[in-house]
Amino acid sequence: MPFVKTWVVPGTEQLVYLNQQPLEVFSRYIQDGIDSKEAGGILLGHVRGEHLEITEATEPSFWDRRFRFLFERMPYFHHRLAMKRWKESNGLVRYIGEWHTHPQNHPTPSSIDVREWQILAVDRLDGRELLAVIVGCHDLHVEYMSGTGKRRVLEHAKLER
Repeated sequence: MPFVKTWVVPGTEQLVYLNQQPLEVFSRYIQDGIDSKEAGGILLGHVRGEHLEITEATEPSFWDRRFRFLFERMPYFHHRLAMKRWKESNGLVRYIGEWHTHPQNHPTPSSIDVREWQILAVDRLDGRELLAVIVGCHDLHVEYMSGTGKRRVLEHAKLER
């Protein structure tokens, strides 16, 4: 698979692990064409103590708004799928965070991204930080966002083609 699968959160022993399915979804939506549009969805997975295992990334739905430099996730499809996974797993699979693409080799979050992530982090019922992933053409940008606005950026993961 083209992306690194595991990260250690800086200054901790906390691990973030991406299963195969999210990596395959990310690969399908890399914006490497001039007409390609941003894509995104939510990240679902398991909380294992302080560690995260991302088991699923939802794909863009019919209702989502996709443009070259903008992705707006509409909640209906993604929320419904998250609730379905939650119920099927007796509460073990939960919402972990968000992902979307950028048409950059080495993606960096925009001020809009950072603002949206903080809003989503504040709304977390479990009080955990939001995991945010931006898929670029060559790298993944991975970070945690807290409800207070504190950001913890994990090392960029290189894309090997």
